[in-house]
Amino acid sequence: MSTLKITKKHHRHLNNPFPSTPTSLPFIQGNLFINSQTLPPNQNSPLGKDFQLLWSTQNGGYLSISHLSHPSKSLWSTIPGQAFISAAMAETEVEESRGSFAIKDRDVHLVCDHQSIENIILINQFDDFQLDYLDLDHLKTNSKFADSPVLIITGHIFSKRTKKWLQSSSIYGSASARYWVLFDQKENNQIGFKVKIGQPKFQLHHHPKASPSTSLGRYRRLRRKLRRQRKWKVGWCWFLTRTKGLSINSSSEEELGESNVVETALEFNRVCLTYASERNERFFGFGEQFSHMDFKGKRVPIFVQEQGIGRGDQPITFAANLVSYRAGGDWSTTYAPSPFYMTSKMRSLYLEEYNYSVFDLTQHDRVQLQIHGNGMQGRILHGNSPLEIIEHFTEAIGRPPELPEWVISGAVVGMQGGTETVRRVWDKLRTYKVPISAFWLQDWVGQRETFIGSQLWWNWEVDVTRYPGWQQLVKDLSKHYIKVMTYCNPCLALMDEKPNKRRNLFEEAKELDILVKDDHGEPYMVPNTAFDVGMLDLTHPLTANWFKQILQEMVDDGVRGWMADFGEGLPVDAVLYSGEDPIAAHNRYPELWAQINREFVEEWKSHCTGKEREDPQEDLVFFMRAGFRDSPKWGMLFWEGDQMVSWQANDGIKSSVVALLSSGLSGYAFNHSDIGGYCTMNLPFIRYCRTEELLLRWMELNAFTIIFRTHEGNKPWCNSQFYSNDKTLSHFARFAKVYKAWKFYRVELVKEAARKGSPVCRHLFLHYPNDERVQSLSYEQFLVGSEILVVPVLHKGKKNVKVHFPVGETCSWQHIWTGKSYQKQGCQAWVEAPLGYPAVFVKVDSIVGETFLRNLKNFDIL
Repeated sequence: MSTLKITKKHHRHLNNPFPSTPTSLPFIQGNLFINSQTLPPNQNSPLGKDFQLLWSTQNGGYLSISHLSHPSKSLWSTIPGQAFISAAMAETEVEESRGSFAIKDRDVHLVCDHQSIENIILINQFDDFQLDYLDLDHLKTNSKFADSPVLIITGHIFSKRTKKWLQSSSIYGSASARYWVLFDQKENNQIGFKVKIGQPKFQLHHHPKASPSTSLGRYRRLRRKLRRQRKWKVGWCWFLTRTKGLSINSSSEEELGESNVVETALEFNRVCLTYASERNERFFGFGEQFSHMDFKGKRVPIFVQEQGIGRGDQPITFAANLVSYRAGGDWSTTYAPSPFYMTSKMRSLYLEEYNYSVFDLTQHDRVQLQIHGNGMQGRILHGNSPLEIIEHFTEAIGRPPELPEWVISGAVVGMQGGTETVRRVWDKLRTYKVPISAFWLQDWVGQRETFIGSQLWWNWEVDVTRYPGWQQLVKDLSKHYIKVMTYCNPCLALMDEKPNKRRNLFEEAKELDILVKDDHGEPYMVPNTAFDVGMLDLTHPLTANWFKQILQEMVDDGVRGWMADFGEGLPVDAVLYSGEDPIAAHNRYPELWAQINREFVEEWKSHCTGKEREDPQEDLVFFMRAGFRDSPKWGMLFWEGDQMVSWQANDGIKSSVVALLSSGLSGYAFNHSDIGGYCTMNLPFIRYCRTEELLLRWMELNAFTIIFRTHEGNKPWCNSQFYSNDKTLSHFARFAKVYKAWKFYRVELVKEAARKGSPVCRHLFLHYPNDERVQSLSYEQFLVGSEILVVPVLHKGKKNVKVHFPVGETCSWQHIWTGKSYQKQGCQAWVEAPLGYPAVFVKVDSIVGETFLRNLKNFDIL
């Protein structure tokens, strides 16, 4: 990576409330040149055992990959006559403030936008190929298709003239570099691809008014500047600079003209892959996204960070940005992005590394992936349906385990206040006969007041002053089959001011040397809202066991679940034990955090004896918000983080539905939101407090998600709560019973998710991909499995909703409250949805629907 500038803006008190969009490389476009002496006019080559690659010189030359089951359908293709590999050398600036990051491309010194193809090499037997510059041993040992054909494309990328937007101090001249692209089969439905760019060779073109020594001096200054860099570690072992074994006759070098060629030790740090798209092709996925379902026409950055407060909804975003730099976020900021997508044309691709990346979908006929690094690695997926693509994707990245049945059996009551408060609310809930799975007590560690509201002491032990008789409380709840869940995260706060601590975990971690460090070798004190914290270095070999002991003590008290919070805030200038580049490690950190928690769950179960081992009601579960591509493999359950207590689209109740569905498309099978949202703001001129109506509608929504869990919010006294009055308690009890009424189906869907990766809550696109109206839906409606259609009320004061009944369904849909059937496919209808009666439909003659309706009657809901 080139010179990295990091700007810290944690403590600025007044900021630009309308920050500009971070600058990035323009869309790079160039021409493709063909070496006719080494390339045939047309070539159809096998890729592994199930794919093929077509090479054609028509219209300037292009490549196309297809699956042998559908050879006429292109899964991935280049644009005729257009370069598909390009690279650049640029500087990077990262602006950071309390978990919010803006990554900017600054000075661009070099762009190689044109490309030549000089060889397309098909390797059928590795032993017959000279391996002194391509180490393919990993293919022989790690692939089920080691004996299948592998295809390598080689050539040059080059520039013919300086671009107008290049940094003015860039050398006047041209450059070229070798590139290698490798395609190999990974699974029956997946093709792997790797791109590697060699070192650039410069040609110094003399400016008419400059002497040769001046041009050379300018080049040397550039070289010195770019040598002061933070190297990216890509992990490639198959590329070496020697080119023995290939015969290259480069037409691209002739394009460069006759000038002094200077070889350097510099590397490109931006690599781009460009390929074809269709104008009407919709792009879904990219992890948990809050503002959009379809990303065609947008530039999608993939970087873990705080979702933001407001994310474009006004005036809250204005206020958040004003008091804390970029704290408002924007449409693209998210806790759990993923470099994965699927399209309405059944095409899918994902990246396998952790480098910062941007998916540029702004052009109607092409896609460009821009990677911060000198290589790229990913996979192209084949699937005949969206659900099949998800199954194939999660087969590679991993799937969650089955959830313990207890956590999906009733309400998870999120509250705070101490032992007596919990017992008092428990008595109320028994009066209203609320089915309860657990009490989630995040303030078990104690609480303090800060300028943003009530916050926890981040020292993971029970506060016996706030929760006297803690173990007895846990036992009393357990006798009624109610679990206790708690809270932790990978950060540790200073405990100097806490009066009743028994341990000081920050000092223990500091003594063990397992905290993330700064450039001076000291614990990196990371600003977080109202206080600074130390972060655990999850790459240190001692960290996992140390933290597992903390979890063990918690579980020994009878706790059976916890929120594993945070994971998105690793500073990009941190120093890690592993020596990893911190920007790439930043995206990997939430996966490591999930892995430690998951390993503890599995190890605890394996060491259990007697009742604990045999009783599934004793199984552990944790839920978290931060994630990346492989998080579904390690995380058991996710929640969407901190939405505003509002009706707004980018960061309110509507965004919670978008996040639920986009994450489901990206492999996150189990996700949910806080009932009522979390972020409250109570200022003289800007007031966001949870209203009773919003709370009740959010209860109706979450009764049809995997977990039915409340949260008081960051300012509980400002918000309407489930325990506020008879109306809120009655509504809470009603929809906890609605939630319980489809538990039988939820158990089935959990098993399916663990087996295939299918999400519990589904965008209609997963079952009706050919319905164009369905493709344009965002938060308006969703499916639970395939049998229940939910159309929530997400607008203040509304008492009816517009329902779309999808094309492609042979069954009618029955309204659960009135029994009315809707038979016409593709029709839209307005349906009454007063409080307590959200628009919910089941398939006529469906066993799931009939059982659900029967259970509702048994609970006196119907």
